[in-house]
Parts: sequence; structure tokens; C-alpha cells
Amino acid sequence: MASYAAGARAQSAWPSKPVKIVVPFAAGGTTDILARAMAPELSKAFGQQFIVDNRAGAGGNVGAEIVARAPADGYTLLMGTVGTHGINRALYPKLPYDPIKDFAPVTLVAGVPNVMEMNADKARQLGINNVHDFIKYAKSHPGKLNMASSGNGTSIHLAGEMFKHMTGIFMTHVPYRGSGPALMDLVAGNMDVMFDNLPSSIQQIKGGKLKPLAVTSAKRSSALPDVPTVEEAGGPALKGFEASSWFGLLAPAGTPADIVSRLQQESAKALASPAVREKLEAQGAIPGGNTPVEFARMIADEHAKWARVVKASGAKVD
Repeated sequence: MASYAAGARAQSAWPSKPVKIVVPFAAGGTTDILARAMAPELSKAFGQQFIVDNRAGAGGNVGAEIVARAPADGYTLLMGTVGTHGINRALYPKLPYDPIKDFAPVTLVAGVPNVMEMNADKARQLGINNVHDFIKYAKSHPGKLNMASSGNGTSIHLAGEMFKHMTGIFMTHVPYRGSGPALMDLVAGNMDVMFDNLPSSIQQIKGGKLKPLAVTSAKRSSALPDVPTVEEAGGPALKGFEASSWFGLLAPAGTPADIVSRLQQESAKALASPAVREKLEAQGAIPGGNTPVEFARMIADEHAKWARVVKASGAKVD
């Protein structure tokens, strides 16, 4: 009885030191933006600092493996993505972690559409005003366009691969260690096109540096209501095109259930607060907050979906 009471006191004392949120991509991308939006809210809720730790590499696999191997004590969390927990198992022959067995899902933080976008100056120079123009140019200039992504296996990569597969065009894929550095090169004119997560691109779009051609979701985004979906803009060849992204908090498998529950409850409160909700929605993100059971079910469904997408698109790790 004494040892049980001591264990209960130890659990209830969590957190007694700072908590690390591992972001498996470089700073500046949507994964990083969402983690930095959540960290101060969780810091206030728990009275301990939640620190963002960027660990980029291998399409998110480096950071995901770090968390999978971390002690299951609630002090190391992952801002997981559709890539790390939906796509990569189907894309990588040898994944250094099991996205189901090695993690305890906490909650979905947000879902976001991707946006097919070009460097605005490059689009003007090439006479590309819409998706039809883009396809026409790509078909008459095979391999001339460079497609940046946040890394192999990310939704940004897969959205581009789906587009290539469905339209029969060829673009050279250039993977980066996150959306942030890829976006910098796109804005600088070193890259031609990207299917970026909307939150990390929206300010550059509004500033006129990037030209949005379409969003990859099934419906238009309220943040860019005048921009059509890929399906709308592309016609019959792109019927059924959808490649949206999601981001969520996960802990190492075996993390005490009461810690996971407390993290979910406080995350859901933060995501429901007007300040956080309005901030995310203004960037094109749809706030989450579901339960660990619901999030686990969603991850399982995403595995099945993206395995079909990877097979159909012919996507490969470069």
C-alpha cells in the first residue's frame, strides 16, 4: 500500500520539470508553428515550461524515433504529422519506429489543407495563371520545373506525387529538412512549385511573394476562399484529388494514462479558446482536440488511406 501511494504521488506531481515537444522538422514550417502555438498554452496550464525541440531529418523519422525511444514519463512529446504517422510506414522500406505500437496518441491539434503554389515572379515569367496553364507548361517542358517539399514522405511530397501521377507530368522533386527551408528557396526563386501546408505559406501568399494555384483539400479553405481546389481547377484528370495534412501530440508508448488524459484535456481547452482558435483558423488550420481513443482510431484509418495513395502514385523515397 505504501509503495502504491508513493507511485500515485509521483504521478500526480507531473510535471515537476520542463516538458519537451519534439518537432521532427526544421523551424518555420506548419509542424513548428503549431507546436509553438501550443507550448505557451500548456506551460500556463501545467505551471512548467513546454519547450519546442526541432529534430529534422528523413521525412520526420529522426524526430519520431527520438520520441519513440524516450522514457515514457510524460517529459518528451512529439508533434506528429500525417507523414510520421500516416504515410511513412507505406513509403519507407525500413522505418526506425512503429507508428502504432511505439506511441500513445494524445490528441489531434489541427488539420490543414495544402496549397499548390508557385514563386509569383516565376509564374508571371512563364505565363502560368492557373492549374491548366501549369499542366500545359509542364507537359511541354518535361523536367524543367522543380518541386520543393519538406522531405520524403511528407504530405507536401505526396500531394505533388499524386498531382504528377494524375496529370502525367514530370517535375524534379527536391526534398528539404522541413517546410521552412523549402519555402525560403521557393520565395527566393530557387524552386518553382510547392504543395505546402497552408499555415506556413499564407503570409507569403498574402504578401504577393507566392501565387496560389489551388488548395489540395476537398473543399475550399476559408482562409483563401477565392482559391479553387485542385479538383475544381484541374478538371476530369484531377477528379477526387485530396491530400490534406494533420498534426497531433503523441507520447511514447507506456506513458501513464493519467498524464495522457491531462495533456489531452488541457490541449482541448487551449484549442477551444477563442484566442488560439482564431489564430489557427486565420492561418487556414482547423483546430482539433479529440480524445486519445479517437485520435488512435484516426491514425489507424490514415495508415490504410495513405498506403493506397503511395501505391497508386508510385511515390518513392529519393
